[in-house]
Amino acid sequence: MNSTLQLQHLYWRAGFGPRPQDLAAGLSPRKALRQLLHDSEKYEPLTGPGLSYTEPQGMVMAEPTMAKKPVPDGTVTTPPDQPLAPMQPRSALRGGIAAGVPRLRRADLTPEQRKMQNMGIRDAFENMTTAWMDRMATSPAQLREKMTLFWHGHFACRVRQPNAALSLHNTTRRYALGKFPDLLLAVSQEPAMLQFLNNQQNRKQHPNENFAREVMELFTLGRGHYTEQDVKEAARAFTGWGYDYEGNYKFREREHDAGAKTFLGSTGNFSGEDVLQLILKQPAAATFLVTKIYRFFVNDVPNAAHIEPLAAAFRKSGYDIADLMERMFSADWFYEPANVGTHIKSPVELLAGIRRTLNVQIDNDKPLLGYQKALGQTLFQPPNVAGWPGGRNWIDSSSLLLRLQLPAILFKNAEFAVALKQDENDIAPNLSKAERTVRPGAGAHLPLAPLQQLLGATPAPQQPEKLSAFLLQTAIRPENLQLVQQAAQQKEPAQALRATLVSLLSLPEYQLA
Repeated sequence: MNSTLQLQHLYWRAGFGPRPQDLAAGLSPRKALRQLLHDSEKYEPLTGPGLSYTEPQGMVMAEPTMAKKPVPDGTVTTPPDQPLAPMQPRSALRGGIAAGVPRLRRADLTPEQRKMQNMGIRDAFENMTTAWMDRMATSPAQLREKMTLFWHGHFACRVRQPNAALSLHNTTRRYALGKFPDLLLAVSQEPAMLQFLNNQQNRKQHPNENFAREVMELFTLGRGHYTEQDVKEAARAFTGWGYDYEGNYKFREREHDAGAKTFLGSTGNFSGEDVLQLILKQPAAATFLVTKIYRFFVNDVPNAAHIEPLAAAFRKSGYDIADLMERMFSADWFYEPANVGTHIKSPVELLAGIRRTLNVQIDNDKPLLGYQKALGQTLFQPPNVAGWPGGRNWIDSSSLLLRLQLPAILFKNAEFAVALKQDENDIAPNLSKAERTVRPGAGAHLPLAPLQQLLGATPAPQQPEKLSAFLLQTAIRPENLQLVQQAAQQKEPAQALRATLVSLLSLPEYQLA
C-alpha cells in the first residue's frame, strides 16, 4: 500500500475522512498522526446558543427526592408518576426562577404545557446534535472528535434533560484522550449517568445494583470477570452517590453504607472511588477496553496478537488513551489489507464524512437529523445502555437503499421522503405520519475547487478513476467504474465533475472505510 492510501486510511479511522487539502499537504502517515495528536490536545467544550434548556416559569419540575418505594426483591424503584430530576443551567437556577413559582411534576402539566416542554427539549437536543456534527465535519481536532464519538457509545446514556446530556458529553470530550481512570470517575459522577443507571436510588440497606453492574459489565471488565457477590458489594460502595438540584455530583454520607466490603478478592471499608481503582487493577480491564477500541478503530474481528501487547502497554502507562491510540495507529498491522476498507461506516461517520471530505456547506441541518435517525443512529439517544451494536447491524435492505440515495438527495434534490417510525422513547411521541416524514431540503453546497485542484491536469476520461481512489477505500470494480464514467459524460466540466461525485458516493463501496 502506498503512502497516499495509508494516509487516507488513517484519516478515515482517526477522524472523519481526508480532505483534498490534507492530501495536498504531502505529509507522511507518521507525520500526519503526530499532527492529528497535536491538533487534538486542546479541550474545547461543546457550547453555543440553543444547547441548554430552561423550563418556563411556572413549569419548573419538582426537585429530586430520595423517597423511594422498596420492591420484594430488595431493589428500589422510583414511583412511576415521579419525574426524573431536572437539570437546569446553574445560572438559571441561581437567579432565573422567581420565589414562589410552583414546581410542578410532569403529571401536573396541562397538555399544552407538555407540548411546549417537549418542543423545547427536542430543540435543545437537535441543536446539540447539529453542533457536534459540525465539529466532526470541520474541526481540526479530528482524533478528539472520533474518540468522543467512541466514548459516547461506550458510556451510552439516554436521559430526557438536555443539560445533563450535554454535561456528560463535555466530560467525555474533556477526558477523551486523557487517562481512563480520570474519565471513568468523572463519567461515574455525572448526574446523567447516575440517573440513567438508577444510582440516585442506591441507599444504605436498600442498594440498587444497576449502576455497579453496568460499570463492570459494560464499562470496564466485561462479563465473566466478576461475581454476583462483587456486584452486591460494589453497589454498597456506591450508596450515597447522587446529585443536587443544580446538577452537581453530591455524596450523601448518611445514605452511604460504611461497612466492610469484600470486592474482587479484597476486603476493606471501600468507597465508590476505591471500587473503581480496584477494578482497574484487574488485567482484564485493559484487555476489555483495548479490545473494544480495536473493534471500533481497526477491525470488527479482534486479533489477540495485536491486542495483548497494546493492553500491556495501556496498563503500564496508567491507562493513557492518547498513548494507546498513537501505538495503535503507528503499528504496521494497522495498514494491512485486512484492516483497510472493511469498516462499515455508522450513519454519523457517513454523513460527517461526506461533509468533511468534500468541504460541503449545509443550509439546513434538520433534514439530515431525520435521515440520521432513519439510518439508526441518533446522537444522545442510544438504543440502550450497551450503545449501538455497530458493524453489520448498520445495514439492512431499507437502510442501504437510503444510504445509496443520500448523495442524490443532498446534491441533486432527489425526492426521497422517509416516514420515521414511531418510537415510544421519543421526546415528542404520538406525532402524525406527516409530522414524522423527512423530506429533502438540506441545501447542500458542494465546492468543486478543492477537487479540481486534486485532479490537477488529469484528463477528463481518467478523472472518475482518480476520484474513486480518493473517495473509496476499496478498489472500484470495473463494472462500477464504467457506470461512473457514463454518468460523467456531461458537456460542462463542472456538471461532469458533480455527476461523477454523486455516482461514486452512491456506490456500495462508499459505505466502507
